Amino acid sequence: MRDRGDYLFTSESVSEGHPDKVADRISDTVLDCFLSHDPHARVACETLVTTNRIVIAGEVRGPATVTKDLLIHLARMAVHDIGYEQEGFHWQKAEVECHLHAQSAHIAMGVDAAGNKDEGAGDQGIMFGYACTETPELMPAPIYYSHLILRRISEMRRNKDPLVAGLLPDAKSQVTLRYVDGKPVGATSVVVSTQHVEDLEQAEIKRMLWPIVESSLPKGWMCPPEEFYVNPTGRFVIGGPDGDCGLTGRKIIVDTYGGACPHGGGAFSGKDPTKVDRSAAYACRYIAKNVVAAGLADRCTIQVSYAIGVAKPLSVYFDLHGTGKDVDEVRLAKVVNELVNLSPRGIRQHLQLNRPIYVPTSAYGHFGRAPDPERGTFTWEKTDLVDELKRAFGR
Repeated sequence: MRDRGDYLFTSESVSEGHPDKVADRISDTVLDCFLSHDPHARVACETLVTTNRIVIAGEVRGPATVTKDLLIHLARMAVHDIGYEQEGFHWQKAEVECHLHAQSAHIAMGVDAAGNKDEGAGDQGIMFGYACTETPELMPAPIYYSHLILRRISEMRRNKDPLVAGLLPDAKSQVTLRYVDGKPVGATSVVVSTQHVEDLEQAEIKRMLWPIVESSLPKGWMCPPEEFYVNPTGRFVIGGPDGDCGLTGRKIIVDTYGGACPHGGGAFSGKDPTKVDRSAAYACRYIAKNVVAAGLADRCTIQVSYAIGVAKPLSVYFDLHGTGKDVDEVRLAKVVNELVNLSPRGIRQHLQLNRPIYVPTSAYGHFGRAPDPERGTFTWEKTDLVDELKRAFGR
């Protein structure tokens, strides 16, 4: 995304009932189950969901107390919590298969600590983190408001609010914002597609959703009525995994920054924190958010890279997009390396990632969420480095 100028930028979100998000939810349910039994369990879980069928597969290393029957039961409970009791996808009636098997010994050998060797990265790859001043949560505005719209609809549906009676779990949103001099000033269009019961008409759904969307956006930001698109095809009755096959890890841009910054390509859900696809992406967001929260820049992008079995990152790169406040990016990288150990073990310990905290991340984004001290979730959203960063740069 550009720093200056006038332009339009769009991001989308999907609800927890979207087929790919159902798959993500089940994969993270499996992960949390293993971590609740053994904080050092290894999990790489993939899920496929389609018409009344759930297939769980992948590689694990964990205690025998985590049985296939337990995981199948938890998968059903996840689907029940989302709200699927439809003919084509029902938490009780769906056939559930579990094909998890032991982790490769060769991968384990490269990742495990041994002797003088520290724990290595679970794979090679590049990861990015980003923060900006567009919202109080230091997230890009288009993805933030796309998530917020669907979260509010979901909360109302779960609470059986009569204002959304007849809406079902599968939904998508898309927000296009106009930027003036690089800052968002309002929405030019909003798209919301939501699954619904048979007898609910498009015009009625649009009437239901208008006040929810308008109240989710800053005052005065709502798009013109003719640019508010609700179920543009006219009907959306068949939805969820019955309408479209879902797979873990297919919504990586929805999960991160809505396209506002680069993405390394690795998905998050179903992966334990030795997998740097997940843990290092969280660490990058944590650092970028603290840099912006400290007032060192209005925008911050970080890239790190790893090799499988190697503890230290191969590279750490900062880009402040010309918004740095008398901050040298090379020196910033050195300061951050002193404050945060970016080895896989260092990240896991600093952010306390070896806990069953991942189910809440499976929908509405992994970033821009409030940390919950009681549950231990979203620790990477803390801004506890701000004072040290300010001191390092004489602020």
